[in-house]
Amino acid sequence: MSLRESESRSRYAQRSSHKLKRKKLKHPSALDAHLSVLNDNQVLTVFEWARLNRISMRTARRVLQSGEGPPVVQLSTKRIGVTVGANRLWQAARERA
Repeated sequence: MSLRESESRSRYAQRSSHKLKRKKLKHPSALDAHLSVLNDNQVLTVFEWARLNRISMRTARRVLQSGEGPPVVQLSTKRIGVTVGANRLWQAARERA
């Protein structure tokens, strides 16, 4: 894009393209490491657990609230997590022959 083209764009358009560039930044996650490196005692947040199992956050909450999900770890009064080992056992129990 030339200087003239950038000047002719509205301030809103220039600002929105700046926001798009900012959104591409990635936050570090426990899932960034190779899965074989994960320790069985490592606690994943519900978001990380949902990503690991490739389910949506809504489905993750529904599974955990129904009691059919893996056992959860109470991290604080309002935050729960799932250990990697508990997730592995839960997946093995749901395996079809």
